[in-house]
Amino acid sequence: PRDIVQLLVALLFSESSDDLKGEGKIRSLFDPCCGTGGLLTIGKKWVLDNINPNIEIRLSGQELNPQTYSICKSDMLISGETPDSIKLGSSLSEDGFQGEKFEYMMTNPPFGVSWKSEEEFITEEAQNPHGRFFAETPRTSDGSLLFLQHMISKMEPKGSRIGIIFNGSPLFTGDAGSGESEIRKWIIENDLLECIVQLPDSLFFNTGITTYIWIVNNKKRDARKGKVQLINASELFKPMKKSLGSKRKEVSQEQIDLIVKTYSGFVETDICKIFPNSFFGYTKITVEQPLLENGLPVKDKKGNIKPDTSLRDYERIPLGVAIEEYFKREVKPHLPHAYMDRSKDARGYEINFTKYFYRYKPLRSLDEIAKDLLELEKESEGLMKEILK
Repeated sequence: PRDIVQLLVALLFSESSDDLKGEGKIRSLFDPCCGTGGLLTIGKKWVLDNINPNIEIRLSGQELNPQTYSICKSDMLISGETPDSIKLGSSLSEDGFQGEKFEYMMTNPPFGVSWKSEEEFITEEAQNPHGRFFAETPRTSDGSLLFLQHMISKMEPKGSRIGIIFNGSPLFTGDAGSGESEIRKWIIENDLLECIVQLPDSLFFNTGITTYIWIVNNKKRDARKGKVQLINASELFKPMKKSLGSKRKEVSQEQIDLIVKTYSGFVETDICKIFPNSFFGYTKITVEQPLLENGLPVKDKKGNIKPDTSLRDYERIPLGVAIEEYFKREVKPHLPHAYMDRSKDARGYEINFTKYFYRYKPLRSLDEIAKDLLELEKESEGLMKEILK
């Protein structure tokens, strides 16, 4: 939808005025899931209209679907762009821009797309420490984070910015040690994640789910280094007079401006929170209890206490919290015989928007509830009389 494209483009370029201003500037813009090329052409137009009318923006993209690829290539030809810079094929297993780097990238990859058919190629590349997917691979039922890794591999060492639209899955799917958690860990610990904006639901034509814009940057300005900004824009929308498929809401230009202003301002407000990178990390520890026979712990041949696997449990301890002290304070009082198997420690990362922006709503009084129930009872009695006439 055009409103989401405008917001994504504004977020991607709004902090890059210094990089985009000036005579003779040439910059690149890439979309690995370009469809008919809408993000590319609107992105270029936004920069020309809002920052520098004289800049040269070189557009590149790749598209899997032959029909939309043909439309995109035709549009590039008609508008005077370079049609050869649009490639056909899967960005994941048929990288049409191998070895190339781009200053700006943005995309809206398909939500929850399976990469099962490309598993052999991707898994093999993941074994290569210089490959695109060396950080880890997610479950085969959802390749969203593979597209982000693909784009990160194409970042210019001197500085690149990425804007990508995800559903909620990349934020929290996968426990510590899983592929998704390892990818989040790699992105956050390398200080690449700059901002995430939660959008309202019902913004897209074909799905009503809540979506998120991630901004990734490998050259953060000093104030942003070591931090992640979260913006809750879930209430910033206006209802549409007429639905278009699943799209029942839209973001107005005034609301886009507010989101972009909140992002650029980088100050905490009711809809903005700023956290250090480590805030999203935790250590998952394994809590064991001894296997008992006749009330006594059972030991193995080496004299080690055998755990009762049926009583095994886990604790998530935030990074920066002393694990031993936490265990003594939170676990031991309730399970005096419990102990930790520290050999199974795993570090995980997740981002829980609902938790960070939760607002307590007081429960309704019993009088209010009783009043509503009486009103409903009166209405239902009238309804029954109508039915029985």
